[in-house]
This record gives sequence, structure tokens and C-alpha cells, in this order.
Amino acid sequence: MTHGRLEQFHAEISNLKPCKWLGRTKKIGRGALHVSGLAANASLGDLVEIHPSTGETLMGEVLAMEGDEVLIMPDGPLQGMQLEDHVSLIGPDSISPDVSWLGRIVDPYGQSLDGMPLLCGPTPMPLHGIAENAARRRGLGARLETGMRVFNTMLPIVRGQRLGLFAGSGVGKSTLMGKLATGLDADVAVIAMIGERGRELREFVERVLGPAGMKRTVVVAATSDQSAILRRRCAWSAMAVAEYFRDRGDHVLFFADSVTRFAEAHREVALASGENGNLRGYPPSTASMITDLCERAGPGYESPGDITAIFSILVAASDMEGPIADILRGVLDGHIVLDRAIAERGRFPAIDLLRSVSRSLPEAASDPENQIILRARQLLGTYEQNEMMVKAGLYTKGADSEIDTAIDVWPELDRFIAESENDLGIEASFERLVACMEGQPEPK
Repeated sequence: MTHGRLEQFHAEISNLKPCKWLGRTKKIGRGALHVSGLAANASLGDLVEIHPSTGETLMGEVLAMEGDEVLIMPDGPLQGMQLEDHVSLIGPDSISPDVSWLGRIVDPYGQSLDGMPLLCGPTPMPLHGIAENAARRRGLGARLETGMRVFNTMLPIVRGQRLGLFAGSGVGKSTLMGKLATGLDADVAVIAMIGERGRELREFVERVLGPAGMKRTVVVAATSDQSAILRRRCAWSAMAVAEYFRDRGDHVLFFADSVTRFAEAHREVALASGENGNLRGYPPSTASMITDLCERAGPGYESPGDITAIFSILVAASDMEGPIADILRGVLDGHIVLDRAIAERGRFPAIDLLRSVSRSLPEAASDPENQIILRARQLLGTYEQNEMMVKAGLYTKGADSEIDTAIDVWPELDRFIAESENDLGIEASFERLVACMEGQPEPK
């Protein structure tokens, strides 16, 4: 037996506790329990096991403490729960990832979801980790090869960057994430699927990621039918897994899909614990909860590892001024906007380039490359400003040379933004972008 496997078994045995503090339910509310007997030993955020007289054992989380009672939110329905049922205290919340988790699908507790055995690692990682020391962490790293021309050029992604992916439903968000998960230069990918439809989990793993993508990926999933504490915990567990690999020195690509559902789950939990919703229906703690999660990603400082993160945000009717979108725009290093109108005309990825920005620029590109990017944006902007007039037949060719140029090169620039399976790298991507601005079609 290998040394690593011995460590895993030792960790499993260490997690077993010979005795547990025991409490009893005193009040059963709507989705929450009041339990006596645990207040002297429990802490806020601790895990508990709930043992109904009839039914399966549930897990729960300590939300509030008052007097000799604690308020607990379970991770499942309370059918069959009775007064005086037992509740046992597990203790501080953590997860124990391991290198053997690569290629696996796990739940927010670190348990296998793919039907195969899964051993925990030797190092427990706290779910509510602390961000790296801001005064000591490194700056953003080098530009990364992504396998997609638009990200190799006009929207560069650099090591340690944190990006927001703003999109409505059904505009290709999951497919774009899958392309980046398989094509972006990183050692490990960790994907948090928060509140996704159950049927999409297997489809995303098998069709979008595929066997090659899954080899370097850990998927942490909590589907839409599961409780709010599981959906909220999903993001924290996935970030803890990413921090484990970062501390090993790996470059980790982290995805959270979606932060909106993470915030919605937190709203349910916060309201159950007595917090008021005054941020357009969200409790005041939503902003700090989201920023805490985002700040845990990024460059490290003690180990050579970094976390490059992409957080997806659901925006209804392309409303970029919603509270969740507004919070994230202020803390991230750039944002990618997917537009439904672009998707409906059949161009994927449906990136609205003029509304998207990478804050890694201008440092991520050389001076000549920055000039190319600026010129491409100018031409796209000119076409967009005059598009309605051109399509209505109100513009006469020759009236303005800049508009004429924008009209001539727009089809090639629009095609350039679409994904390319035969891309040859960053340098080749810029060469193709220059050719597009000269109106040269791509050779077959």
C-alpha cells in the first residue's frame, strides 16, 4: 500500500469521533429547528447530525444561538421530525480534498456523487478560509493561452485574474465555461455547480468537459432541488478544494456557476436566521459574503500556486445594474458580457465585446498589441453606433471613410470573436486579428 493511501486511511480514521455532544429538538419551525443541550459546546457555523424518529439522518448547520438553544437549518425536508428527537454535534465545518479527487464529482460535504469510493485527504481545509495577506500577495501573472482567439487578444486572461461572466439563461454560458475549462492553460480546474438543473450535471461532465477535461477537474455540485445550505456550501467547498491545490503549488482554474444562485441560497438561510432583506430583497450580509469568496481567489504569496477564477452571474433581461452584478463588477478584475441578441443571430460565444473588459490590460499586452486591440474596438464601436442607419439604408457609402472601413471589416471581426478550434496560439491570434481589420477573409 502506498504512503499516500495510508495517509488517506489515517485521515478517515481521524475523522471518527468516539463520543458526540447530544441535544434534543424543542421547536420545529418552517425549515429550521430549535435545539437544546448544545449551546455550551456549539459554535456558529458548526455542523450537526439530525436523527428523526422516522426517516433518514440529515445534516444541518448552526445558524444562531440564544440562551440555551441553538437554531439549526437542515439540509433536507423535516418530514417525520418530532420534538425530543436527537441532534448530535459534529463540530467545525471543513472539507479534506485529495489529489485522487481529480476526475471526480463530489457533493458539498466531500462525498462521492459518481458512485465510486472516495477517500478524504490528510489536510482538512476550512470552508470559510481567509484571503491571502493583501500586502504580501503577488500581482497578476503572465497572459494565459486559452484556445480561443477573442481571449488570446482583445480580452486577455492572466494568471491569478478574477473575471465575471455575465449572462442570461440559454445564451451559451455553460458551453463557454467548458471551452475555457478544457482550453485554458492551468494545472487543475475546480468547478462549483451551484443550483444547476439535475440533468445538466451529467451532460456538462460528459459532453462539455469530456474525458480529457475531467482528467484535471474536480466538480463540486449541489442541484437546484437541494436545500439552501447545501447550495450555499457548494461555493465554499469548491473554493476550499481550489485552495488545497493552490497550496500544493498548482495553478488552479476555478469556476463558480453561478454566484447569483449562491446569493439566492444565502438569502434563504439569512432570512431563516432572522436577518432582514433590504438590498432589493437580499440581506445586508450578501455583499460581504460575495466579496469574501472572490478575495479568496487570485495570486498567492507563500506557495507558487495561484487561483484564476471565473464567476458566472445570471442577469435577467441583460440587467447589469442588479445588486449581485453590481457587487461583483466592483471587486473583479474584468467582466465578460454575453448578449442574447448576438446568440439569437447564431454567433457563439455570444460575447458583447464593447461591454466586456479585461482589467489586465494594458499590462498584459505589448504596446503594438494594445494598439491593435484599441483599433479593433474602435472599428466595432463605429459599426455599432451606425448599425441601425446602415441596415435601414440611410447611409451612403463614401460619406465617412471611418464608417466605410467599419462596414467593410465588421463581418470578419464578428467571425473572429467566434471560437476557433484550429487556433495556433496568442501570436497567431493577433496576426489573424490584424488580417481581419484589413478585411482579409480567413483562409480555408
